[in-house]
Amino acid sequence: MIKPVLRMILLILSALRLWPHLLVFLLHRHSTHIGADLRRWKSILFEADHPPGDLATFLRLMTENPEFRNLFYYRTGLVGKILSPLCAPLASLYISTPKIGPGLFIQHGFATIIAAKEIGANCWINQQVTIGYSDKTSCPTLGDGVTINAGAKVIGSVTIGSNSVVGANAVVVKDIPPNVTVVGGATRIVRRDGKRVEEKL
Repeated sequence: MIKPVLRMILLILSALRLWPHLLVFLLHRHSTHIGADLRRWKSILFEADHPPGDLATFLRLMTENPEFRNLFYYRTGLVGKILSPLCAPLASLYISTPKIGPGLFIQHGFATIIAAKEIGANCWINQQVTIGYSDKTSCPTLGDGVTINAGAKVIGSVTIGSNSVVGANAVVVKDIPPNVTVVGGATRIVRRDGKRVEEKL
């Protein structure tokens, strides 16, 4: 664990390379979505003693969390690609989705592919996840508040309903209703509206 004084020194040094990123964060047309992203990441990752304010949070996330860099560069498009050599993103995390709502959190984004048609607000995606195509045009749609756990595969033109959870290593090739938890290779519902169930899709 990094001590607060050492962290502050690292953030000050990191700010020297990140000042162009700070300008983009403040002035970019997607700054509202970026702000929502960083406030969600802060609520999940940082202790209560983290300095207040979006700028301090932005510096810390860009310095310590390469997954956040990927998301920032995705949000900022061509400008992000130009800036990315100054603060490298996670090389094995790929984001290729036309529309992603605010508040996406990517935990341990190693070996993760996010190629959906659309992703709603406040979703959570873990490592070694594949969200992708079954052919040239068929890819998933995720509602708001969806969680995709480690190793899961969501393939084709399926819809994952809002506030649903896809369990670790599940394979999803059928639509998932809202407010459920699904697990397994054949994908079965094990939780609906917070209550334990055992249902086939």
